[in-house]
Amino acid sequence: MFYWLLKYVLLGPLLKLIFRPQVEGLDNVPATGPVILASNHLSFSDSIFTPLITRRKVTFVAKAEYFTGKGIKGWLTRMFFVGTGTIPVDRSGGQAARAALDTQLQVLRAGGVAGIYPEGTRSPDGRLYRGKTGVARLALESGAVVVPVAMLNADQIQPPGKLIPRIARVRIRFGAPLDFSRYQGMAGDRFVERAVTDEIMYELMELSGREYVDIYAQKLKQLAPAPAAT
Repeated sequence: MFYWLLKYVLLGPLLKLIFRPQVEGLDNVPATGPVILASNHLSFSDSIFTPLITRRKVTFVAKAEYFTGKGIKGWLTRMFFVGTGTIPVDRSGGQAARAALDTQLQVLRAGGVAGIYPEGTRSPDGRLYRGKTGVARLALESGAVVVPVAMLNADQIQPPGKLIPRIARVRIRFGAPLDFSRYQGMAGDRFVERAVTDEIMYELMELSGREYVDIYAQKLKQLAPAPAAT
């Protein structure tokens, strides 16, 4: 209930007025049935703008740190994500990450819409990075179609590390649904899951016009040199 209250009464109308979303291909999102929205990840605000303009409820996962912040800011952030149905995920991997995927699988099996960022983390520089195969596992286990979603300028509106977004028109592009039913029964095959993931990432590259880099964004962040001491 809080999701729809935020979207249509408390927050959504104001955000639409301020950011005036320019959306292409929204009709590519099926009106019924299980759907995975697979998006590139440029900004914290991606998880706000995509549900804002999608007619159906979208369930995302987000890093667990968003649910454990302290003080007023932490409480507001936690209430926002809880109210919008976002699922916390422990990015350390293992069973915790699998549990988050299982929760999204329940959403899909109930005929809902799951949002996922195949890169696993925000792009450090706006480029598109190698996708993790969780999105393929979801598609193959649920039978859901995958709609690629290209965030075109969210990094200009709210760059990483910036709390207050710039006032500018947000641009989003939805691609044609991808059907992977030809791989039915092959979930768990790492070669198939990699092929499915790479196909999704190729579509995101075409839709977004962003340069593709065939390494994981998280690995690049770990390799980045630490700031010089002052």
